[in-house]
Amino acid sequence: MKLHMARTQATNAGALAFLSRPDKRLLIAGEWVEAREGGRMPCIDPATGEQIGSIAIAGPEDVDAAVAAARAALKSGSWPGLTPAQRGGLLWRVAELLEQHLEELAELETLDQGKPLGVGLYAEIPGGIGQFRYFAGQASKIEGATIPTSIDYQPPGKRIFAYTRPEPVGVVAAIVPWNSPLVLTAMKLAPALAAGCTVVLKPAEDTSLTAIRLGELFTEAGFPPGVLNIVTGPGNVTGVALARHVHVDKVAFTGSTETGRAILDAAKGNLKRVSLELGGKSPVIVLPDADLELAIPGIAQGIFFNAGQVCVAGSRLYCHSELWDELLDGLCAQAADLKLGHGLDPETQLGPLVSRLHAGRVMQYIESGIGDGAQKLAGGECGGDNESFVMPTILAGVRPDMAIVREEIFGPVLVAATFDDTDEVIAQANDSHYGLAASVWTENLSAAHRLAEQIEAGTVWINGHSLYDASLPIGGIKQSGWGRDSGRRAVENYQELKTVCAVI
Repeated sequence: MKLHMARTQATNAGALAFLSRPDKRLLIAGEWVEAREGGRMPCIDPATGEQIGSIAIAGPEDVDAAVAAARAALKSGSWPGLTPAQRGGLLWRVAELLEQHLEELAELETLDQGKPLGVGLYAEIPGGIGQFRYFAGQASKIEGATIPTSIDYQPPGKRIFAYTRPEPVGVVAAIVPWNSPLVLTAMKLAPALAAGCTVVLKPAEDTSLTAIRLGELFTEAGFPPGVLNIVTGPGNVTGVALARHVHVDKVAFTGSTETGRAILDAAKGNLKRVSLELGGKSPVIVLPDADLELAIPGIAQGIFFNAGQVCVAGSRLYCHSELWDELLDGLCAQAADLKLGHGLDPETQLGPLVSRLHAGRVMQYIESGIGDGAQKLAGGECGGDNESFVMPTILAGVRPDMAIVREEIFGPVLVAATFDDTDEVIAQANDSHYGLAASVWTENLSAAHRLAEQIEAGTVWINGHSLYDASLPIGGIKQSGWGRDSGRRAVENYQELKTVCAVI
């Protein structure tokens, strides 16, 4: 395995200054404080295995303090008195600061998560900026409705006036994963704050650096103390304490379906509201009239982007038999051409997986698939000093009962099968307990829209994959989650609707 490792150190002055600070603390009530028990855990560059910093481990007492600060900011101080336009102005200011610190944040995310620098510079940090800008506009567009009623037992000479008031759900626990840290954090914070909530954020323990830097930018933007609080640490300590907390009104979680079930269990104590964006095993359907010049690079991007560590990754390929040889030859060529290396190296197109441990899990799936009879057409190897790089892998001849077909691998692994009948491929695509996303590749738009209607998924792309915008709702059905991130309806995740009915 040849790796591009010419550059492995930060060069941006802001990133260097942030990394040089010896301790990354907790943000509680507008102050950066040490964890009460003093525990810390290392931040590791997944490409090299080297420690690049450390974060505090927030225990139950720290979570209590953060939730209390969020509750106080929700009920008193300047935050509840701000106009919608003022809330929107603060969110817009965060977007401006993110834009000013774009290169710094991209380098920090590469060092912490492993992704190529260009992914941060041109996709994910701009995606986070877009979230804050979009929901800055939504803050002033939250409206109730007047309702004409048919109540016929009103007092003589009186009438009924009824209306609804969307109100903030309260204190939100935002728990985000490690694969796209800043943009997924923005997808929680921006609509929650637009709605007037306060937030306790728990970033993933493997990738907390950009969340901490974001907290600093929030303070610079002028957010009142306690509106955003940040507690770092492992999920089984910090995350559990936050999800169970009786004074948290809502949990917004993105991550694995397994962890989503644990969140639901933790939330039942006070029946807190929950929204979940969970795992996926997204089907990619290629019809016989597909434009392969568009489909081959698009499908490759859909599975190999961010080393396959994307919840909507197009990981199940169903190709019509007429195009099988040409499509698979093209995809194998794409996989072979990708340059693996440290994300800061400008030649790198595919970085490491987030950790050596996760790379080991992905390799176990690959080996089990081959053991079950799948044919390896590309990749299937792991390497690097930290053994965290997995070559882009294509496994063909798979059966519906294989673990590699049914379970989310979350790595650069594409499993591929042929079909001849459209009804057959719809049944195969829907034969999954996931329902997050899918894509259809065809020049026949009538067929494309019919398939989009029949596929059981929260998002269906036509002649593309992983096409994102802050205006587009994203979320799943079945065991891929509840609720939607992005789009104007995302604000509803963070609201309660009050009905007011008055005799006047």
